Amino acid sequence: MEIWINPACSKCRSALSVLDAEGAEYTVRRYLEDVPSPEEIRAVLDRLGLEPWDITRTQEPEAKELGLKEWARDAGSRERWITALAARPKLIQRPIITAQDGSAVVARTDEAVRDALGR
Repeated sequence: MEIWINPACSKCRSALSVLDAEGAEYTVRRYLEDVPSPEEIRAVLDRLGLEPWDITRTQEPEAKELGLKEWARDAGSRERWITALAARPKLIQRPIITAQDGSAVVARTDEAVRDALGR
């Protein structure tokens, strides 16, 4: 199990606390420092069953600079979104946990973290 975190994020710290309390074995990836490649983002999206716009923090200043709210959300635009996330990892929603069963979850609640643990 791996968890993508930003240490400054309270949701990420909360997720780590739940994992520790449950005695989970996991690897931490500080994705702002160890930036995921487009291929890794595609793989996580496949595991999540989501599209890149579903995990984009559209309220971030960088998102507003790019005008992401106006970008098309369709198959033809998917790679544009993935490229933006790889170039600006701060736009990736957090934390993301990749579960043992090959799935993944955006773990913004304690319940979501526990769900990932049960997979």
